[in-house]
Amino acid sequence: MEEVIKKKEGFHGQKAIVIPRPILFSKCAKNDVISTLYLTDIGYYPKAKFHYRERPHGADQHILIYCHEGAGTLTIDNTEYKIGSGDFFTIPMKTKHTYAADEKKPWTIFWIHFKGTSSDQIVSCFRKQNRWKGFVQASEKSIELFNEMYKQLERGYGSDSMMYANMCLWHFLSTFLYNDKVTTTKNLKNKDATDVAIDFLGKNIDKVLSLNAIAKEVNLSSPHFSSLFKKKTGFSPIEYFNHLKVQKACQYLLFTRLRIKEISLELGIEDQYYFSRLFTKIMGTAPNEYREKRIH
Repeated sequence: MEEVIKKKEGFHGQKAIVIPRPILFSKCAKNDVISTLYLTDIGYYPKAKFHYRERPHGADQHILIYCHEGAGTLTIDNTEYKIGSGDFFTIPMKTKHTYAADEKKPWTIFWIHFKGTSSDQIVSCFRKQNRWKGFVQASEKSIELFNEMYKQLERGYGSDSMMYANMCLWHFLSTFLYNDKVTTTKNLKNKDATDVAIDFLGKNIDKVLSLNAIAKEVNLSSPHFSSLFKKKTGFSPIEYFNHLKVQKACQYLLFTRLRIKEISLELGIEDQYYFSRLFTKIMGTAPNEYREKRIH
């Protein structure tokens, strides 16, 4: 019975992204600008009934969880903290902890995992201000920034997307550290050919697309489009499309019971063995192993 009511994930409306570890190494850890602080995992669990997580040896990253609604508990340093609507808590890497949603009022949470050469100092700032638990009066900006980071990562791991998402991370964390200074700003978005192409790829994740077909969508020749796309993202259009397909596959593996062959077909890939090889190349682990480990 215990195993039935304690869930790491599996909540209606949930979403999460686990950035491939090889990409973290090449795009973040080795990048002079964002190596100081970068996301590794990000997610949202609405009304997460029976949500429970126990890590006897902690996580490999620092964690921040914001409770938007509902309630739960955090146990860290042998002390239990009651978590309510508007509360957030931070957990340093390699620190034993347990957290769980309240059974009667299960929480809705936004969560991130992060690393970087400055991440220890940032967690120390949280600890000095509020120990492990804090409260946010105005969460609109925090949620807006969370959605900005998530949307960028959902569009793939291009150089610009990774830079933008992780630069937003500084601002996102600051809205918790310095919530009294939060102000609302408006963001204007101008889409170029690469952005339009990425939108097109995202809407056709279940199809097989050629370079010519993608270039045609933005009214550019294939060579010119490919050059522009790679200059902006750091990847070829097809390689980028494969990243989006594998990202979607991760969602299926984590949140559904679909078999590997069924997931492959959902992504427009008829050969499940080719799909498995592609997944392993990008994520560094086979689909079945990824599902079993529940990496995030």
